[in-house]
Amino acid sequence: MPDITTLPNYPLAQDEDQGVEAIPSHPLGVKPSGNALLATSNLRSAIGTWQLLPDELILLIFEYLNGRDLLGIGRTCKAFYAFTRAEDLWKTLFVSSPPDSFTWRGTWRSTYLNLPATKVPQVDCSNLYSDALYRPFNCAHIKLEPYVSNIPKRNQIPRLPDLSPEEFHEKWADRPFILSDPVKEWPVYKNWTVGTLLSKYGPEKFRAEAVDWALRTYGDYMADNADESPLYLFDRNFVSKMGLAVGSPTETPDAAYWPPACFAEDFFSVLSDNRPDHQWLIVGPERSGSKFHKDPNATSAWNAVLRGPKYWIMFPSGETRDPPPGVFVSDDQSEVTSPLSIAEWLLTFHAEARRTAGCMEGICEEGEILHVPSGWWHLVVNIEPSIAITQNFIPRAHLTAALDFLSNKADQVSGFKKNVNDPYQRFVDGMQSAHPELLKEAQEELQKKAEGKKRKWDDIVHGKPGDSEEQETGGFSFGFGDDGSDVEVP
Repeated sequence: MPDITTLPNYPLAQDEDQGVEAIPSHPLGVKPSGNALLATSNLRSAIGTWQLLPDELILLIFEYLNGRDLLGIGRTCKAFYAFTRAEDLWKTLFVSSPPDSFTWRGTWRSTYLNLPATKVPQVDCSNLYSDALYRPFNCAHIKLEPYVSNIPKRNQIPRLPDLSPEEFHEKWADRPFILSDPVKEWPVYKNWTVGTLLSKYGPEKFRAEAVDWALRTYGDYMADNADESPLYLFDRNFVSKMGLAVGSPTETPDAAYWPPACFAEDFFSVLSDNRPDHQWLIVGPERSGSKFHKDPNATSAWNAVLRGPKYWIMFPSGETRDPPPGVFVSDDQSEVTSPLSIAEWLLTFHAEARRTAGCMEGICEEGEILHVPSGWWHLVVNIEPSIAITQNFIPRAHLTAALDFLSNKADQVSGFKKNVNDPYQRFVDGMQSAHPELLKEAQEELQKKAEGKKRKWDDIVHGKPGDSEEQETGGFSFGFGDDGSDVEVP
């Protein structure tokens, strides 16, 4: 029967002569569940009583099996073979107990079992219909071009050659923007490619999410994987591992890179060696990236692209603003829930996001650097294999926000070494020593903010002064105001 995709979130395959590359067939022939409506047979009938369970629950149960058990149950029928081929099952097994040395073989299953491609059975499961099995494959093969092109003019992130520190502080500290000039002066921009890094640092281990891999192994993974969410190298210790000098070229003649002048002010530097993690090397294949998040500790950030363009979509946050479409946040904002992968978010929510007020989008090309203001939601995806360097910092415009976060969200503070007790007080002490006047201004602003919230709460509980009904009755009342109130209960 024809492969008819019936669910709206699955793009229909089109011929190349129509201008769109077709999504390849699933390696086992699995199709979306809607196709079962016209099917004359279904491999799922072979799994007996298991048919009573939804596919998602079957996969969840299989997560509790070890490799031997997965192989065993996969031999019972074609349907279970397809279920036990789900890559996330084998990725979890591999990551939970990674071997000291291994060869990447294109998939997590083949790598875990050390199977060359010629030894992987080719089983025809074309009469199996499962969204749970087809969706990750579909997401791993969507084309990014429709989502990263034709950006509406109102959404476009501003592009500038460069900014002075004064211009940044006066006009741009609260706005995303892309600078085209500063990074092109960096030696790492001129010298780094995936090839040169592999040649020089191939044996060195770098952090890629939950694993520490030799860079040459990660290079093999970059070149050959079909993950829905490709493993992303994100290493905070790259400066020491690679023996790099970082700093102004006037003070550090052999500097590999340095922050542009407009980002040079960073008040977390008062903590010296006790500051939280703030520098990362980022390397990843096409489709790798980061789902929607805000940067830690109310910091701002810059992200410099050395190789491979990145697509960014961003939203401001605030007491009266909802999170981006498809993103759900707990009341204290400590937990963020969103679709399982960037691809799934693009398929489901991208069109709505483009129509949402405050949306900003842009492509940061090689040799460019993007500014992420404190508190902004952002999602980023690599359009091609990419190398980037990013750094978090606290400019004066967001000093109050950082103090507020460290003081009032201590359970969400991250990146500090375990021996750093009371990061808030350490930061205050450092600012008192280095920048007492700026600290005083920020603390006064923070106090006004707290008093403003308290007044709003008092108005809610007791009514505003002069409220005629309260004066007449002298009783307790709730003054909730209109439905658009932006009151935040302390």
